[in-house]
Amino acid sequence: MNTELLSRFQFAFTISFHYIYPPISMGLGLMLVIFGILGVRTRDPKWRQLSVFWVKIYGLVFAMGIATGVVQEFEFGMNWAVYSRFVGNIFGSLLAAEGIFAFFLEGGFLGLMLFGSTRLGPRMWLLATSLVVFGAHFSALWIVMANSWMQTPAGYTLQSTPNGTIALMENFGAAVFTPSFLANLAHVLVSAWLVGSALVLSASAWYLIKGRHAELATASIKAALPLFTVLSIIQVFVTGSWIAVIMTNYQPTKLAAMEGLWPASQSCAPFVLFGWVNQSTQTTTGPAIPCLLSFLAYFNIHAPVTGLLAFNSSLWPPLQITFQAYHLMVALGMLFILIGIVSTIYYFWGRRLFRTRWVLWLLVASVFLTEVATLAGWWTAEFGRQPWIVYKLLTTASSVSPSLTTQQVAFSVITFVVMYAILLVLFIYLLNKNIQRGPQPPQEPEHVEALPDTFRAVFRSPRQVAR
Repeated sequence: MNTELLSRFQFAFTISFHYIYPPISMGLGLMLVIFGILGVRTRDPKWRQLSVFWVKIYGLVFAMGIATGVVQEFEFGMNWAVYSRFVGNIFGSLLAAEGIFAFFLEGGFLGLMLFGSTRLGPRMWLLATSLVVFGAHFSALWIVMANSWMQTPAGYTLQSTPNGTIALMENFGAAVFTPSFLANLAHVLVSAWLVGSALVLSASAWYLIKGRHAELATASIKAALPLFTVLSIIQVFVTGSWIAVIMTNYQPTKLAAMEGLWPASQSCAPFVLFGWVNQSTQTTTGPAIPCLLSFLAYFNIHAPVTGLLAFNSSLWPPLQITFQAYHLMVALGMLFILIGIVSTIYYFWGRRLFRTRWVLWLLVASVFLTEVATLAGWWTAEFGRQPWIVYKLLTTASSVSPSLTTQQVAFSVITFVVMYAILLVLFIYLLNKNIQRGPQPPQEPEHVEALPDTFRAVFRSPRQVAR
């Protein structure tokens, strides 16, 4: 393998591992806000007990996300120096904004959220939690903004320099609100909320199967199941459909690869449910729904859709992995709708959900399946953009750092694989340990009188001090 392929593998591996955690933190953060609101409104201690339990999981996920996310910042400069120079004026400013405006907000209130359960009242703790969760979503906004510019670049001008051509931001509004930004942001947020609700459902269903924490598990399912069901429908029929329209207009090569569509132009284009792409014979085998692709792309069953043969083969993305990742994502998306509907039916059918083991096991598996679907969607977006690292402006092959050697990249790849394997084992161990332990009895917030004398005087009124 040469330097380019090793650098591609390294970045794909590290970013895929990192992408396990941000969706959990955003989705679980939303559930924490919901639990906090329910606790403030009902004053039922079980919601605070659930919040304290899940906040520990959030802290673990947050730590893993930070540890694995910083790596990408260094890889941009070390492995992809040409790319970093080309997009630095745009991409660099967006990443800097993410750190200044979002990460500092999230990190600033994280300590209050993690350690304030016995020191802050319900409202103040809810405020701290909401600010942390808002910071996580605000961070995702800047990251999606930067990635969307790579997918559908706009608001830039090209300038020649002694070190090569670079992209300069010409119009901030056009650069950040690229044609794909809002659709991508909606799709990412909904998928993250789906993962978070699935995590709560998974642990709660497991507790019911094991006969533990029945009251808390039942309450958690009542709060998370409606969200999971609604989001699964929105993800497929709203945000997914929106992205299909964007790709039709701006990335037709990616759309053709995702669907395995070969003719240069095909009216009433079919949607392949699953199958195999054969590049040598230029065919795609598998069952298909006639005209559905034309309808999804143009809302017209007779509309012609552009296929792969309309483009030079050098501009095709990796067909098999793009096709399979996309269809895995779609299949799992439909499965989530089925899980949500079936679970809802069993819930309203004499509350049988809480004692029907096979449905509970579906909910247990849901968190793993949502993570797979999220990764499949990420792979579809990134592999489908190839051979471009910035669509129609800069190829991935020409973006590698010229000074790298194969031995250097190979060593870093091996190091990352070993380190991330250790981190994954540690994460699973700590996550399993916390879930096995389960929610602990609630603790009352500490009063000022319980503080040491040194600090108690700070909270005394002027009248008390005068005495």
